[in-house]
Amino acid sequence: MGDLGARRRREQHVDERGLTTLRRVPTIVVPYRGDAKRRLPADIRAAAAVAMLGDVVEFALEVGPVLVVTDDLAVVPPGAAALRDPGRGLGAAVAAALATLDGHALVVNADLPMATPEAIRRLGEAGLALVEAADGTTNALSLPDPTVFAPLYGRGSAERFRAHAPFATLAIAELAADVDTQTDFERLAPLSGPRTRALVAVHA
Repeated sequence: MGDLGARRRREQHVDERGLTTLRRVPTIVVPYRGDAKRRLPADIRAAAAVAMLGDVVEFALEVGPVLVVTDDLAVVPPGAAALRDPGRGLGAAVAAALATLDGHALVVNADLPMATPEAIRRLGEAGLALVEAADGTTNALSLPDPTVFAPLYGRGSAERFRAHAPFATLAIAELAADVDTQTDFERLAPLSGPRTRALVAVHA
């Protein structure tokens, strides 16, 4: 009887551990606007934005469920849920997505072609945290409590987020490198996901 009781306690511990792990899986919000990459050449602008979105979503799906908030539902990759962008800027788009969620959420921008599942997992394991771009904007957020979010995006937003709440700043190179210009795209494309690399190969 003692052995049976010990075994049941071990099985219960494993089950509880499994449920805890499931509860900790975050939802990844990916905001996307098709007209956001205006500094890229016109002949690749739309294709580059869709390719980067596809790579980010593919890798994010390896971490947890993905919700794309967008003005173009037709480009949402398979496997991801979609929410229509309310059309009032990035902060409003993210706020609209977070309002539909309950529990830990990550916000990962769609123009991060070097994103990997490992990088996204690191973000999710960090608690309340952000990844800052080289220009001081914010590329990714980890929000254990989504109600902490405030629409603070734009120039210098990383500093505003840190002033708003005790965000830790993470040095995750794969999430810190974003694409604003053709130079960014050409520099990062060889290190990017398969869709972005394929687009560059076609246009080489």
